[in-house]
Amino acid sequence: MAENHKSRRGIYLLPNLLTTGALFAGFYAIVSANLGRFEQAAVAVFIAMVLDGLDGRVARLTNTESSFGKEYDSLADVISFGLAPALVMFEWSLQHVVYEGWLLQKLGWLAAFFYAAATALRLARFNSRSTDQDKKYFQGLPSPAAAGVMLGFVWACHDLQYTGADLWFFAFALTLMSGGLMVSNFSFYSFKEFDVRNKVPFIAMLAIVGVFILASIDPPKLMFSVFLVYALSGPITYMVRLFRKRTRLANNREKTTK
Repeated sequence: MAENHKSRRGIYLLPNLLTTGALFAGFYAIVSANLGRFEQAAVAVFIAMVLDGLDGRVARLTNTESSFGKEYDSLADVISFGLAPALVMFEWSLQHVVYEGWLLQKLGWLAAFFYAAATALRLARFNSRSTDQDKKYFQGLPSPAAAGVMLGFVWACHDLQYTGADLWFFAFALTLMSGGLMVSNFSFYSFKEFDVRNKVPFIAMLAIVGVFILASIDPPKLMFSVFLVYALSGPITYMVRLFRKRTRLANNREKTTK
């Protein structure tokens, strides 16, 4: 007698386990911020970044990619790199934007919401254009990098013993900048073409050693500096390209008039 065998349904364990770890780290960051443990919250989000970077690579290396994993990863990113940084920044600083006036009293949590919404919009745009976009560059600041700017700032200021109440204006501006860059059309280098299996110059290994030394000396400031430079690389690259384009157009006009 013929039997109809249904295909066994399930999910791949290893990549989704890493994604769950990233989700847990983001949730832990929210809980830590509510308890006033902002250094732990920042470290948790940076751990989420490492796990988020590993899950996709592990899935490709082990041939365990799936549509479920992609959707799960995006949902976890909204929590770990959208909601968690927004709430940590709000608990640390943005809640102190409580000056007189109905508008100013709402600017703090509205800025945090803008960042969280920008993360969701950025991820939705990335997923909808993943098949036809340039793999070398990201359109808009990646959400993990934006979270690195936010939490790097909190971690560095907390390490320097600055309070969020004193720096609420800078926190407010940084939150708007990070959210705006995520939904912008600026191009950011993706590093996807970098292959660890390729040979590198000896000086590159020395540079890597130097980075590890700096990271061990002062991790908060290094993390914030690295992610801030990367976040600013998009607008700076755009301005350089625009300047070169205008220079070429000006040179062409001069040639045609001669």
